[in-house]
Formats: sequence, C-alpha cells, structure tokens
Amino acid sequence: MRKNYKLIIGYDGTRYYGWEHQPKRETIQGKLEDVLNHLSDRPVEIIGAGRTDGGVHARGMVANVFLDVPLTPDQLQDYMNRYLPDDIVIREVREASDRFHARYNAIGKTYCYTCFDGKTKPLFDRKYVWTLEKELDIEKMQQAAKYLIGKHDFCSFCKNPQKKKSTVRIVDRIEIVRRGDYVTLSFHGNGFLRNMVRILTGTLVDVGLGKIEPGRVREILEEKNRLLASETAPAQGLCLMEVDYN
Repeated sequence: MRKNYKLIIGYDGTRYYGWEHQPKRETIQGKLEDVLNHLSDRPVEIIGAGRTDGGVHARGMVANVFLDVPLTPDQLQDYMNRYLPDDIVIREVREASDRFHARYNAIGKTYCYTCFDGKTKPLFDRKYVWTLEKELDIEKMQQAAKYLIGKHDFCSFCKNPQKKKSTVRIVDRIEIVRRGDYVTLSFHGNGFLRNMVRILTGTLVDVGLGKIEPGRVREILEEKNRLLASETAPAQGLCLMEVDYN
C-alpha cells in the first residue's frame, strides 16, 4: 500500500549544487531519490519544503515522498542512512496523511547565518562561516534589522524577482547574537525569496562594517531595487534550521 512519508533531513551542502535537480550535477534531491529508487518499482519524486542554493546547509529540511515499501518508518530511516553519503542524514521518518505536502503546507522557516570576525582563521569551521576581516558592530546591525521586521515587499533583497510573483513576505524575527568571535543572524518568516536571506545578511554585515548607516536599510527596502542592497553573502555561512507546520 502506497503511503506518504515525512522526512526530516540534515546535510552539508558544500559539494552540492543545491537541493533541486540539475542536469549532470549532484544535488540533495537527486541523492535522496537515487537511494529510494532502489526500493521502488516506479520513479520516486521527493518533495522538499524549499530549494536551498548550492553550498547552503540544512539541519532541518523537511520533505515528503510517496512509497509502497514493506518497511516501518524506522527501517526506512535506517536504510536511507546506510546508503546515503556521509554528508546527508535522515534525522526522522514518520507516516503522514496523504494530503501532507512539505512545501505547500509549510507556514514558516528559520534560517541561521554565521559570520566569523576573529583575528585567527576559523580552521575547522571554514566551510560553515563567512570569514570577515573586520569586527562587526552588532548594535548597529540590530538597529538596522528592526526596519526589516514585519510584512514588506522584499524586492530589493531578491535575486531576479519574477514580475508575476509577489515579493511580499513576512519576517517576524531577526536575532543577531555574538558569541566570542562568531556572530549569528537568525531569520524567521513565513517564506523567503531566492537568495533573500543571503542578501539581507550581506546588507546587515555592511552595516556592521560601517559601510551603510542603519537607517539606509529602510530606504533600500522602500526603493524596491536590488541594485541598492549589498552583495549576496557567501553560501557556506547559511543553514536552514527548521520548517514550521500547523
């Protein structure tokens, strides 16, 4: 009997070209489907809660997949972890209702971006942080972040916005915290546009470096012009932490 399974997945995105299928390139979705296709007599399609970019990591990506297999959820989890590469892990498998859709049912997501601004190189964390040459002023960053909270048109913070699709989103929390030489920026909202978190991060980091005044962020938001925001922050510092459902 065919059942719908909900998966919680973690991955190190360093060597992958993002979540979504790409011709002749390794992706997270492709690796998962390769493993599951060995269990199924029909092609498997796994549906992710979002499409992380190449080089972006995840601790709590959610996906669903319909399968007809003689395995319990725990057995399915063990099977996948046995045959997946070491940089992808299935944290949980459970049966879901047939109507559950990882993408369309998601009501919120949490992303975390990590920067390092210490004097020595972060040798063992270098694949997971953005290394900066100057110390960040997080008070100014926190001040700037306040202008981004709420329901706004985030067109200025989106890569190649599509004219037919809305660029309005709700960001209800941005937390910027320093722990020693590490600064984390956590974003929670009802959804994020392409590259949105990385562009927001790049802009807030420029505030922290003194390149942009905090109040300028409000003006950039209101202008709805991508050219006014800062460069996109590198992929390796970003991690999808959690996806929310009712």
